Amino acid sequence: MDRTRAGLDDETLGFVLQTLKTVTERRLDQETRLHLDEDAEFPLDLVDEMLGPELGLHLLFLPEEVGGLGGGGRDLFRVSEELARVDLAVATAFLAIALGVDPIIVGGTLEQKQHWLGRIAEEGLIVAYGVTEPEAGSNVANLKTVAEPILDDSGNIRAYRIDGTKQFITNGGVAKIYTVLAKTPNGPSFFVIERDTPGFTVGPPEHKHGIRASNTTQIIMEGVEVPADHLLGLEEGKGLEQANEVFGFTRLMVAAFGLGAGEEALQRAIDYGHERVQFGEALYSKQGFTHKLIVPHAVRLEAARAHCEEVSERLDSGEPGLQVEGAVAKFFATEAGNAAADAAIQAHGGYGYTHEYEVEKIRRDVRITTIYEGTSEILQNIIGTHRWRMVVKTKGRFYRDMATGLREMGTGEAVAMAADALSETILACHTKKLPREQWVMFELARLAAEVETAVVLARKAARDAGPRKELLMACARLHGAAAARDVGQTGLRVLLASGRYAPDEIAGYRESVRFDELLATSEGELELMNQVATALEADTV
Repeated sequence: MDRTRAGLDDETLGFVLQTLKTVTERRLDQETRLHLDEDAEFPLDLVDEMLGPELGLHLLFLPEEVGGLGGGGRDLFRVSEELARVDLAVATAFLAIALGVDPIIVGGTLEQKQHWLGRIAEEGLIVAYGVTEPEAGSNVANLKTVAEPILDDSGNIRAYRIDGTKQFITNGGVAKIYTVLAKTPNGPSFFVIERDTPGFTVGPPEHKHGIRASNTTQIIMEGVEVPADHLLGLEEGKGLEQANEVFGFTRLMVAAFGLGAGEEALQRAIDYGHERVQFGEALYSKQGFTHKLIVPHAVRLEAARAHCEEVSERLDSGEPGLQVEGAVAKFFATEAGNAAADAAIQAHGGYGYTHEYEVEKIRRDVRITTIYEGTSEILQNIIGTHRWRMVVKTKGRFYRDMATGLREMGTGEAVAMAADALSETILACHTKKLPREQWVMFELARLAAEVETAVVLARKAARDAGPRKELLMACARLHGAAAARDVGQTGLRVLLASGRYAPDEIAGYRESVRFDELLATSEGELELMNQVATALEADTV
């Protein structure tokens, strides 16, 4: 009973997406969205309908063995993206159920899965995931919630007494079932706790900057006693391992949130640019509007989409060890979505700052995606550490092989140069132990995300044979060239900033990365930006 190697066929996924569209159009019009946001009201009736027997949308992320649809990474990505385009608060509330059931799917025994997942499927129960604590956000090693074994007369564990507080729990005040990480004598472990268990209480809802219609609370456990068979897997100390198994899925889900919200904000800006007339012309006809506020963000969202699609395909193929790829997807997509929403406010001028046009709400909502399920900084630490080690281990082949593959396809020379240059940059930093400096590690991680998303977008554009090929090719060339320049300029800055390199070493670095050629990738970019602006206009019309 595994979420890998799973997935819906195109027809079933299309039906799920259409069902989602129908119910959100009926239940989540603009007036309702603004009301829920203004009053910080959780839409319990809507969520109950989505989980009810007529719709059963939660069955998407439950295995077929318990009555679910057996959805995979692609399905989770598409549903998350589309729901985020409508309302990120509702998306967070609904998809958090998927996060809550993940520990059961990957860590539960067969009997536990049949019991808990079967109940969730049949009864449409809201589930919450309880890991974060007031003093343990991304640092789970600082876990304070404790599960103390209770022994029977024979010395066997019959139950656990759980004490502790969890912070910022999505669905905390409305869930019926919670999967909670607690410290046992043999290490962190997941437990299933039901809402009505004595000693279990919830705090008041948090007053948040965005996703205000999502219910977020503390959950407080004071002497909560659960039977021993509520320990997932019936073996202590497996909690972190179980959490790591689903990071590819959960980070892909949040990446889709950032992407969907960013896409919606950008589309609203494009529409407004066609409607708004300034000095006798539509705003969209002006490069100050399109080439600053639209095109750069459209390019990065296309790159984010391409990377998310590839990660979802690899997850569904059963490929293990995609924690770093999931981290790249979440880091890049959420930062891109956040920037696109910010630009959308600017594109609307004063109207963008008002509630009526809703882009300010999208901007407030999407901001959380760079924080929850791993902050951008935590993800940069993960990406930087792993990619630095991989490049050193392979003596640079990790990125050079990407460059070779692109050249064999006959496309993406700028991206290939960027990948080669990134190898040289990481190796140059390694010789002077620069990755020990956190700022350097973060910069290398950011460059890794730029290059890897550029590589994937270049491959996608080369393979595409549909009506969007011209747009994808232009976006790929722009993103690849930007990545090439970024690697060269940031790499040089990092080396110089360290003060550890002699002038001849700096000169050698510039030659090894082909610094002048990296900068020359700007050639022809104005026409490419024109092409993207025109293609986006055609899509809208």
